[in-house]
Order: sequence, then C-alpha cells, then structure tokens
Amino acid sequence: MVFDFLKRSAGPEAVKASASGPVIAYGAAGRPVWSARDSVSLVKSGFTGNPVGFRCVRLISEAAAALPLVLQDAERRYDVHPLLSLISRPNAGQGRAELFEALFGQILLSGNGYVEAVGEGGLPVELHVLRSDRMKLVPGADGWPVAYEYSVGGKGHRFVIADGVSPVCHIKSFHPQDDHYGLSPMQAAAQALDVHTAASRWSKALLDNAARPSGAIVYRGLDGQGTLSADQYDRLLSEMESHHQGARNAGRPMLLEGGLDWKPMGFSPSDMEFQKTKEAAAREIALAFGVPPMLLGIPGDATYANYAEAHRAFFRLTVLPLAERVCGALSHWLTGFSGEAVELRCDLDRVPALAGERDQQWARVAGADFLTDAEKRALLGLPKREEEE
Repeated sequence: MVFDFLKRSAGPEAVKASASGPVIAYGAAGRPVWSARDSVSLVKSGFTGNPVGFRCVRLISEAAAALPLVLQDAERRYDVHPLLSLISRPNAGQGRAELFEALFGQILLSGNGYVEAVGEGGLPVELHVLRSDRMKLVPGADGWPVAYEYSVGGKGHRFVIADGVSPVCHIKSFHPQDDHYGLSPMQAAAQALDVHTAASRWSKALLDNAARPSGAIVYRGLDGQGTLSADQYDRLLSEMESHHQGARNAGRPMLLEGGLDWKPMGFSPSDMEFQKTKEAAAREIALAFGVPPMLLGIPGDATYANYAEAHRAFFRLTVLPLAERVCGALSHWLTGFSGEAVELRCDLDRVPALAGERDQQWARVAGADFLTDAEKRALLGLPKREEEE
C-alpha cells in the first residue's frame, strides 16, 4: 500500500548493525544503474521495451527492405537471372522483403547480420537469415575467420569456410575496438534508452501515487499535545487511502483539519521536467540510429524545414548507405558461388523520396553537351547499350 509508512508497527524496532545505515537507507543520490550491454538485454530493453528504439529499427529496416533492386554488370542490366530469382524467393517461408527486413533488423540491433546459403555447388538454392545472438565467429591462427558456430537449445552447428568460400555471409558494422564483430546503434544509444525508459517508469509510478510519499503530514498539536489519538490516526489513514490514492484521485486537493500541516518532500514532476527529459533522450536515440526526430513525431524539433526534407535526408543519409553496403556484400558473396561478375544495386530512379534529386541529376547530365551518350549512362549508373558493345 502507498500509505503503509503511516501504519504503526506492532513488533519491536529493528536495530541496525551499522551507524551509517540510516544514511544509506534514506539517501536520495547515488550512482546511476545502467542496463546490461549484451545483445539479448539490449534487444529486450531497447527494442521490445522502448517505443522509440522499436520505431527506429522498424522504420529503417522496412524502408531499406522495400527499396527496388537491379542486377547488372558492365554490359547490361538483367531482367531475368537466377540470382534475381533467388533474391525474390529466398526460401519457402520468406519473400525478399521479409528476408531483408530480418537482415537489416539484425544489423541494427546487434551490429552483425548473418545469411546462410543452402545448397551444394553453384548458386545456393535457399537463403536464410540467422540470429546474431546465436552465432559465434571462430578465428584462425592469422586472425581471419575459419568457421562460424551456430548454437541453440544446447545444440550447435559448425559452418566451415573451405577454399575461401563461406557458407555464411557475415555483414558487420564498423567497430573500432573489435576485429570480428560490429557495433550496433543500439549500443551507442544504450544510455539514452535507459533514461527514456526510466522516465516512463517514473511517470507510471506517479500515476500509481509512486512508491514513496511525495510529502509528509505534520501534526503541530494543540495545547502541547504532539500526537494524534488512535481514532484520529485511523480516520486520517482511512481518508487518505480512500480519497487520495490511485489514478482516479490524482490531483484531488487535501483538506487538513486544525493542527495538521502538509510539507512537500522531494521534487515535483514539474521541477524534474521528466517530459523534456524523455524528449531529449528520444532525440539521442534517433540520432544514434540516424532517424530525423520529426519522422518519429517528437515535438519541438525544427532541424528540417518540412517533413519532405526530413524524409529525403533519412533515405539519403541512413537507408541508402545501409542498403548499398548490404547489397554489395551479398553480391560479392553470391558471385563467389557462381563466378559471374554481377552486382546487386538499389534502383535510385524508383525511390519516391529521391525523385526530385534524380530529376535534377538527369537534367544536368542530359544538358552536358560535351559528354557522349556512353559517358552520360556511366554517370547515371546505367550499363552500356547493346549497340555500343
């Protein structure tokens, strides 16, 4: 109960063994307590337990997975190709969007993404995204990976790298202090996630009348009497529990009789400005992921002139670099099975957010009379025409 501190104890007082016990028990200040930094704990606290982290990961992974892709080499752009068929239907349970969304999500949450190739000889038959928290890299004597171990439920499987061809494609983010694993935005935003979550819990505790009193009722006494009678004490306790506890009674004024005075304790929500604290923490989380706060609905952000500009910056600075890096890594890995020099790329001409930029680029290139048609196509990222071969 919220007001249990008012109830008299029937038993004897407990004797503390240390003279500093009261100071430690009632001290309000202390060191901050941060959540664990392993990938499993970060996913629980920063993705499944925090709306800002959840929305950042979903926003980036869904946008990157929805980007249109093209397959081309130096000579042509393919409309039909076995690699395109594999990407469009990677396995029996997933389509292209589901596979890429899972892959981008793993990279954002843990800094590492793993794709397994199923099949023997030639291009793989299926592709599967493996969970990063279950994968372990096995380095060789020279420090380069020689195998990957995937463990779940007490069982494990070893993917051996033979003849320079790996059955697992490992895509990792840059980590300045780790040679084998990447650094995720979730780790960089961990402190802001803790602050945002703690502020939300504080707000919830305020709605529940908190776990400690926000003030004290002091009885001044009449004619030198400094204590309440048993009936007065029980009636005061009953009225406080029935009329001033719970969200239904939040903000209800308290009427005190003669001799009783209210003394506030601690900071009020307005003094602590928890709402501003939450918004500042949310901006830090969005900054770590590269998502404009405007796209998350965080108020008070005037960095971008309008929503369209923020949307374009989101694609240009966050989504496209991640998608291009993943597509490049998958192309390099998959061509190792087939031996073809093809490249999987994002089709920027079909991204609605970049339509204005592409129109301007096409107009500039088309108006450059000193360039040949072949040079113009190269600037636009297009392969050569068949008659130019």
